[in-house]
Amino acid sequence: MGAGPGDPGLITVKGLKIIQESEVVIYDRLANPELLINASPKAELIDVGKTPGRTRLRQPEINDLIVQKALEGKSVCRLKGGDPFVFGRGGEEALALVEAGIPWEVVPGVTSAVAAAAYAGIPVTHRGLATSVTFITGSEDPEKPDSQINFESLARMTGTIVFMMGWSALPEITSQLIHAGMSPDRPASIIQWGTWSRQRAVTGPLSDIAAIATAAGLSSPVAFVIGEVTELRSSLRWFDNQPLFGKKVLVTRTRSQASRFRTLLEEQGANCVEFPLISIVPLEETTELDAALSNISSYDWIVFSSSNGVRGVSERMSHLGVDSRAFAGVQVAAVGPATGVTVRELFGISSDLVPDEYVSEAVVKALADLGISGKRILAIRSDLGRDTLENGLRDSGASVDAVVGYQTLAPEDSAAKAREAFESGIDVTTFTSSSGVDNLLNLLGGETDLINATTVGCMGPITAERARERGLNVNVVASERTMESFTQALVDHFYQ
Repeated sequence: MGAGPGDPGLITVKGLKIIQESEVVIYDRLANPELLINASPKAELIDVGKTPGRTRLRQPEINDLIVQKALEGKSVCRLKGGDPFVFGRGGEEALALVEAGIPWEVVPGVTSAVAAAAYAGIPVTHRGLATSVTFITGSEDPEKPDSQINFESLARMTGTIVFMMGWSALPEITSQLIHAGMSPDRPASIIQWGTWSRQRAVTGPLSDIAAIATAAGLSSPVAFVIGEVTELRSSLRWFDNQPLFGKKVLVTRTRSQASRFRTLLEEQGANCVEFPLISIVPLEETTELDAALSNISSYDWIVFSSSNGVRGVSERMSHLGVDSRAFAGVQVAAVGPATGVTVRELFGISSDLVPDEYVSEAVVKALADLGISGKRILAIRSDLGRDTLENGLRDSGASVDAVVGYQTLAPEDSAAKAREAFESGIDVTTFTSSSGVDNLLNLLGGETDLINATTVGCMGPITAERARERGLNVNVVASERTMESFTQALVDHFYQ
């Protein structure tokens, strides 16, 4: 099965379904590891990726592995970068299955031979410039006595030529083409990691393109495109000139919350590094929460400070056999529209109050304006949350039961992984909550240097205030406490 060229959004619908359903996934280096997130938790994931100078398994051993897993009666997904039948050795693996009498099918993928050029703003065919395209391997079988590449014929071609896997042979390829009669001034382009967020591309004349790429620090994997279509890059460049392209952004949200924010950042070209500071897990001790939910009709208001709290309450209500009819007569307040959406999705009801500002202080003020003196309020919070909500409600005269709705845990080896993340070269560190600031700094032993060496962005003034209190230099503050506003603030900071 073809994983596509790198951008996980280019996986086919059928391909994604197979990843989700397979019991074994055998994958290559050029298959984006993000695709493996879609595999079943019970699936066996086997890395057989090859890199220049390092091979985990030789091709015959990979063939044997695929056959072995299939003969165990398991459904096997052989996930290969690009398209399995375009310089992917998929035919060899399929023949091994045929010989073993194992049923198989091929799921084509988007080949990097076309996609890398497209993401660099180069159409491989274009009316008036190229009416044909030729794909050539730049990495022939080393056991063959002679090359099968006819450089004389290639030199006479007027269409586009794309060499794949040709980085190490690049000087030899250009030399052979020029020697065979191709103009040394013919335009060319080299694209590294095409369609990935770390894509880089250079253009220049055929005679100099290898030196230009080397001087720019490019290396394998690359697509080498030759032809007049490469000159269209200056007009059609669309991917690697996005506002946040090339920026390595540390996303410090819980794993369950990160996907939306990450998607917004990646749409602007960012290379996101997910670092879940905390994991959201069900409560170990549920006595207090269960008691409150069993008597929910006695409250005038229930206040959710986050979507995680809504999910925690929903899970316990389901366990207790209580459904949303229990909210009859109880008004619901949500801190922020995302929390309100989760209330509607899980309980099928609309929140009675969602303040314009997405912070606890705004909920307190809005409820106080409605008059809550003497009212009974159930406030659902995290085990690490601030006391702002319940204290503010009590100061307004309400009787408040502040109950923990979910538990937060630091992932294993978080401290070491935090340092590794920064040592890998982070450009932007994002914080979406005050607790996120505290959690990351605590993992780093209170040291601010690693974070301050990056651009620091905060979602809202309260988070920014906490970051400054802890010694961080805050560079970007979202005007509203939403992921959309935060993303736009980062774009504005870098794209002025």
